[in-house]
Amino acid sequence: MKKTLLTAALLLTSLWGSAEGISSPSGTVNVNFELASGGVPTYTVDYKERPVIKPSRLGLELNGKPNLMDGFEVVKTSTSSFDETWQPVWGEVKDIRNHYNELLVELRQPETDRYMNIRFRVYDDGMGLRYEFPRQKNLVYFVVKEEHTQFAMTGNHTAWWIPGDYDTQEYDYTESRLTEIRGLMEGAYTGNMSQTAFSPTGVQTSLQLKTDDGLYINLHEAALVDYSCMHLNLDDKNLVFESWLTPDAQGNKGHLQAPCRSPWRTVMVSDDARDILASKLILNLNEPCKLEDTSWIKPVKYVGVWWEMIAGNRPWAYTWDLPSVKLDETDYSKVKPNGVHPANTENVKKYIDFAAAHGFDQVLVEGWNIGWEDWSGNMKDYVFDFVTPYPDFDLPGLNKYAHDKGVRLMMHHETSSSVRNYERHMDAAYELMDKYGYNAVKSGYVGNILPRGEHHYGQWMVNHYLYAVKEAAKHHIMVNAHEAVRPTGLCRTWPNLIGNESARGTEYEAFGGSKPSHTTVLPFTRLQGGPMDYTPGIFVMDLNTWAPTNHSHVNSTLARQLALYVTMYSPLQMAADLPEHYERYLDAFQFIKDVAVDWDDSRYLEAEPGQYITAARKAKGTGNWFVGCTSGENGHQSVLKLDFLDPGKTYVATVYADAPDAHYKDNPQAYVIRKGTVTAKTVLKLKAAPGGGYAISIIEAADKSATKGLKKLKL
Repeated sequence: MKKTLLTAALLLTSLWGSAEGISSPSGTVNVNFELASGGVPTYTVDYKERPVIKPSRLGLELNGKPNLMDGFEVVKTSTSSFDETWQPVWGEVKDIRNHYNELLVELRQPETDRYMNIRFRVYDDGMGLRYEFPRQKNLVYFVVKEEHTQFAMTGNHTAWWIPGDYDTQEYDYTESRLTEIRGLMEGAYTGNMSQTAFSPTGVQTSLQLKTDDGLYINLHEAALVDYSCMHLNLDDKNLVFESWLTPDAQGNKGHLQAPCRSPWRTVMVSDDARDILASKLILNLNEPCKLEDTSWIKPVKYVGVWWEMIAGNRPWAYTWDLPSVKLDETDYSKVKPNGVHPANTENVKKYIDFAAAHGFDQVLVEGWNIGWEDWSGNMKDYVFDFVTPYPDFDLPGLNKYAHDKGVRLMMHHETSSSVRNYERHMDAAYELMDKYGYNAVKSGYVGNILPRGEHHYGQWMVNHYLYAVKEAAKHHIMVNAHEAVRPTGLCRTWPNLIGNESARGTEYEAFGGSKPSHTTVLPFTRLQGGPMDYTPGIFVMDLNTWAPTNHSHVNSTLARQLALYVTMYSPLQMAADLPEHYERYLDAFQFIKDVAVDWDDSRYLEAEPGQYITAARKAKGTGNWFVGCTSGENGHQSVLKLDFLDPGKTYVATVYADAPDAHYKDNPQAYVIRKGTVTAKTVLKLKAAPGGGYAISIIEAADKSATKGLKKLKL
């Protein structure tokens, strides 16, 4: 690791009105700090001398103690510079540069003799700030009533937003002006098994914005540890966002003990949308990896017993005979099987055979364990034990069958949000995984949280999610948590956090469908904090053709489903459709087999939130590239330059594209496949249909025999 640290000079003094500024290494981004009248901490952000954040106040409101919002004086300021290059365990690129200038402002509140520091780190693509509370006698244990970090906008920007909610992020994105949020909120707030709204103008991070003069701004947080998740509440008269923390069961927003610090509050900015997608600011603001040995952490491509439940209305439950289950009393040997439970030995063997035949790493099986008969909506404490299989699931036999074929089973731990129950069973559950050779778990948090009154994104649950990851690491287990708090870059510190859902995923295509633009927004928002287990790869869009009671339509073309393996970055990629559907389209399925899950390089070639994203990625340890394009409602025309390829080399390219008459609504399975040679000088003209896309595999030609009979691909 290359690392340079330049520590700085102590600078200033102790008077109200004192100001200090710091710029990013290239001078692109500038942050200014100032104590306003009354000793109120404020800051501004500029990009290329254009205002991004107008004067905005900082501070915290406390319960039962004087607030930390005003009455401050500057004790001193100091600056430093930092430059390192580090390598992630897995990721979009092989090397990540962490280069910033830092300003530390040390504040004192004379009336109370309390101290609060504000640290700014400024990068060429944005900045982060956080509160730090040093060890001191007059501020030790304290309760946060609200954090008042402001982001004052410079105009009525366009925003891509979802409703603020303490319990779910599973909403479709709405594109609107800031002043339109209030009027659109009711329509944007759709039903969920657990949800708690808090404001008609509250939205969630990561929030993507665009100014009328072409600046792209993103608001988020980084390194969320032992603190409540932050939302944003908009003052739509003055166009000022303010932090809004998730409360606990008592209504408090955080219980802190000095010395401590808040997560980073982040602002990314560029005049090129591609820079937002490529930014590593969130990762860089997290601590380095805490695991000494990471050799056991491997990206995963998987299939699973899942879509036939989600879309096909087949049950997780083993029997219809039990209106309620008591795990220590219920005898499943004495009930009648329903006969349609998919997590059975013979059905799982089919998935294992398919995975082995096509080179997939793992097979997820949901509904394998007892307790699913009354798992949902009852706020049941002892809902699962995570170790006892149903009578029709041969746990040791299936694992042996899979291992003999070079495949692993992926564990599934649905908690039904009974978190206390999960924690008391966690060690035994992980030990069972060790015993049978599982190395990855998909966990779930459906429904309202137990302990009752806690929220999915409160401090208590934030600590739980990280606890599960740390405990899993002791067992060399990778974690993919669904319905958990949105990621904030912690996968750098704990790379066994290999994925999350934490947004509206493919499953919602089976619940009425998501907007065609959805996958053109998620990389700008949800994916800023870490990869998503989006579960793409759906080939049969009209679900009632195989699930007669489900009349949903997947709002995507087949070619766009291929593209998502590139545009929706994740080291955890599922081929979510049924094996028999893939067998009908094996020519298209080849791309899913070929595409990598770990990368040495990534390039964002085209991007506009809500409209299109085109990405190119170089597979880890190879010269092979993969390209994907996803488009929104209007489709997209690409003039694609392949100048990211190595000069002088020839490649074999296979293009999987929408047919000329393809459309996500009425002709989604219309695709064409072309194969030919390309070089760094090649330019391709490709069209993505409405709700469509294209995917390209570009394989380095080993010798002339690899290109025999192939023609050059042209415009």
